[in-house]
Amino acid sequence: MVILIFLLVLSLFFLSLLQKLRLDRNIRLPPGPRGLPLIGNLLQLGDSTSLHRCLWQLSQKYGPLMSLQLGFRPTLVVSSAKMAKEVMKTQDLIFSSRHTLVSQRKMSYDNLGLAFAPSNDSWREMRNFFVIHLFSSSSVQQFRPIREKEVSRMIENISKSSVSSKPINLSLLIMTLTNTLICRVAFGKRFEESIVGNRFGRLLDETEAMLVGFFWSDYFPFMGWVDRFTGCTIDSKRFLKKWMRFTKSSLMITLIQIDQDQSRRTHLTFFFKF
Repeated sequence: MVILIFLLVLSLFFLSLLQKLRLDRNIRLPPGPRGLPLIGNLLQLGDSTSLHRCLWQLSQKYGPLMSLQLGFRPTLVVSSAKMAKEVMKTQDLIFSSRHTLVSQRKMSYDNLGLAFAPSNDSWREMRNFFVIHLFSSSSVQQFRPIREKEVSRMIENISKSSVSSKPINLSLLIMTLTNTLICRVAFGKRFEESIVGNRFGRLLDETEAMLVGFFWSDYFPFMGWVDRFTGCTIDSKRFLKKWMRFTKSSLMITLIQIDQDQSRRTHLTFFFKF
């Protein structure tokens, strides 16, 4: 027993020393709070529901550009519009291929999607496809009546609630509007009226929970085994299977609708080309 405790303490000492050596490189980092050995500033951030408040409070002390040490991951926190523009527009090529979280890699099939893929030829090809076929002026204008109708419907619901002095959950209304627009464009049905839409809403809730979930390997690369032990890895695989089943069933429903409605055939051609 004594030997095991000694080996544990020795391994923690070497890990702490390794972390210190990695941080002591000649790199000028922005100011930030002093962290603890091994875990860094993880305990100073609270839980996921109050993370934004913790970061705001720290930014009031250390400025709009702040460095944190989350386990073995050095992290840059940007807290102002000016600095955000510098990072996301002026210096975008430098920050475009930054480290992604485990949940993001799993959701995008190891960074194959447009949102999390590194800046390379494959990403540029995907971007060109989306710009030409999905975000072009003609595509945007094609769905303008749907957007106007759903926004008008939301405003009408807000007006009715205000007349009857009922409380209004704007977060729920905005989320419902977003889901409804996606379902109407992709599946041809409103969010709350479609079985597919209801499944889509539940999957979005699970996606949000997964993206904010804690994976040990995000902050301690050598502790991926803990994620398997706690079941996080199994849960993520089960979640991806749900998404695959949903995607296949949704595509089948959409293909049937295209076959019945000739006016949608031209528009949906590029969807399946990709």
